Amino acid sequence: MTGCNKDSVSYFAKQEKIYPKKVWGRYRKIKWIVISVALAVYYILPFLRWNRGPNAPDQAVLIDLGNAKAYFFWIEIWPQEVYILTGLLILAAILLFTATSLFGRIWCGYLCFQTIWTDLFVWVEQFVQGDRNARKKLHDGSWTFEKIRKILLTHFLWLVISLCTAGAFVLYFIDAPTLFQNIIEINVSQTVLIFVSSLTLSTYIMAGFAREQVCAHMCPYARFQSAMFDRDTLIIGYDELRGESRGKHKKGESWEGRGHCIDCTACVQVCPVGIDIRNGLQMECIACGLCVDACNDIMDKVDLPRGLIRYDTVNHMEAEIKGGDEQFKFLRRRTIYYGLILAVVGISLLVSIINRTSLELHILHDRNPMFVQLSSGEIRNGYTIKILNKTHEHRTYKLSISGLENARIDVKAAGNFTADNLYVQADSIGTYHIFISAAVSPEPPRDVVFNLVDSNGELSDDYKSIFISKRDR
Repeated sequence: MTGCNKDSVSYFAKQEKIYPKKVWGRYRKIKWIVISVALAVYYILPFLRWNRGPNAPDQAVLIDLGNAKAYFFWIEIWPQEVYILTGLLILAAILLFTATSLFGRIWCGYLCFQTIWTDLFVWVEQFVQGDRNARKKLHDGSWTFEKIRKILLTHFLWLVISLCTAGAFVLYFIDAPTLFQNIIEINVSQTVLIFVSSLTLSTYIMAGFAREQVCAHMCPYARFQSAMFDRDTLIIGYDELRGESRGKHKKGESWEGRGHCIDCTACVQVCPVGIDIRNGLQMECIACGLCVDACNDIMDKVDLPRGLIRYDTVNHMEAEIKGGDEQFKFLRRRTIYYGLILAVVGISLLVSIINRTSLELHILHDRNPMFVQLSSGEIRNGYTIKILNKTHEHRTYKLSISGLENARIDVKAAGNFTADNLYVQADSIGTYHIFISAAVSPEPPRDVVFNLVDSNGELSDDYKSIFISKRDR
């Protein structure tokens, strides 16, 4: 085997750093509005209060890992109600697919967390170091005091933003005022410190360094987005018929016999992922619209109509070439299917939330032994019962059984508990071990129904189980 030649050609080019240029226009304004609203919601939401009663947290949005519950305003999700969380995730996925089918990668360009924080980091970079050419010159220049000062200030601001991001995220899992009080008293747990440090570091790396690499190589959405596109999907496109052949243009020259693209590369310079949209739609494109703003600004300067680069559909572009006008179709076979799925999942989720009960009874029959014959001749079965008190009040319950004549219920628990007095704290699960005894003759398992009623008679629940008095041979 021959060794590697040091002078051999490298097949892997070094990733070049992208320096997006400042641009201002309709879509840049929209992006700043969306970023401002999204960040405001992200940082303010943990501090909103929602009164659920004296024995429940009053944070409007809280994922209480310690008690395995999630709160979202009036919605409370227990571990047993994971189907609600599943439904919400399915609903979010179908909404994303529908939006992609209609408007392309609008999520990536405007609402994705990676896009929002990358935009914020780029803005800091531009604020401290200057616009595109100034940043490139600073990066390529020698290490002077001014360069060190600007780079250190940039990274310091990045770290501050990352720390605020991590801190706000933790507030969704811990009551916000409580955590702030713990910080003031320097009484923060090691778990919180590790979590905040890890998230700070990941935000700093992803938004400060990885940036477009996350969109192009780490995010799977870019890989399968084309499966949701069709010829009526609104995407960013370059009007090749109008733009070609491209070339430099001097003021006063005629546009006769040439395209409107002056090959200024403004669309490339503002692109946050560094692609040339004139080469056609590419996987890396996040549909942010900044190239549209840049091109429109150039068209204004050379007194040409806007829209050389624009949001459009393939069908509309082809219809324009033929002299027709194809309107944007909102209702299509694909979007109708998505709409039907959204309706089914949404209605199912709404019904499940509306019909959500505040009391649940779960019973597990003892496996070993399945039954015991007492000296009195009675047959005894053991059960473990779990009472889910989803209210925010401490309650007592009465347990009864039907389908078994003259049955006796014995509760085996520390304290003075009987079948007529089963106590469960607010927002908790009460677990008891009980024995059911009855004078029955050996026969195949019979069905029995346990009934649980709270002391006020407001809530009740039934659970079907079996009573065993004979061994299977």
